Amino acid sequence: MINTLRIFDELKETMEAKAAQKIAEIIGMLYEDLQNTVTKKEFNELKDIVGELAEAQKRTEQRVNELAEAQKRTEQRVNELAEAQKRTEEELRKLVQDHRETRRQLGGLAMVVGYTLENEAYKALPRLLKEDYNISVKDKLRRQYVKDNQGKYIEVNIVGKASKSGKEIVIVGEGKSQLSKNDIDRFRNKKLNRLEGVFKEMFPLLVTHMTTNPDVEEYAKKKGITLYYSYDF
Repeated sequence: MINTLRIFDELKETMEAKAAQKIAEIIGMLYEDLQNTVTKKEFNELKDIVGELAEAQKRTEQRVNELAEAQKRTEQRVNELAEAQKRTEEELRKLVQDHRETRRQLGGLAMVVGYTLENEAYKALPRLLKEDYNISVKDKLRRQYVKDNQGKYIEVNIVGKASKSGKEIVIVGEGKSQLSKNDIDRFRNKKLNRLEGVFKEMFPLLVTHMTTNPDVEEYAKKKGITLYYSYDF
């Protein structure tokens, strides 16, 4: 705050007291007006700043609300995806079960078809072997378990004693509804190789409805295995 009294004392030394007082009052008024002007300017500036801050706060709150809504939508979408994933996993589990059941049924069907083919072969093979190879089947051909060269039982689908030119042999075979090269290899590895030494001489054969490739029949011949088709019966 300005000291008008001190100004008055200094002025009256060089002029009349009235004039000095008047000038001191004018200076005081000017100072007060100047003070008021600066205060209003600062206040207006402050008001503008506060207004800008309020707008910024408003925009921030709006953005926060938008983010909250987006977060809410995201969480909802995540929950929907989790439910969809749960349903997908359940459907997949059912499909796996259905697939297993289908495979089981197909396996059972293939076994039935194979057994039916072999049952027909039991009746037809004695005649065919006699006509084609002069082999006489002594006992009925049948399906039975035989001890392999390791002393373990294996199922032989077609087996029976026979003779050729006075020599004792054993018919060993099986049926496949659709014969492949892999089937021939498995027959050799899992049946013939395991029965080597058990029987003095084997006559291996396979019966089938059809082959997977034209060269399967030639492959069987190269492996020393006789092949008959169901239409030969």
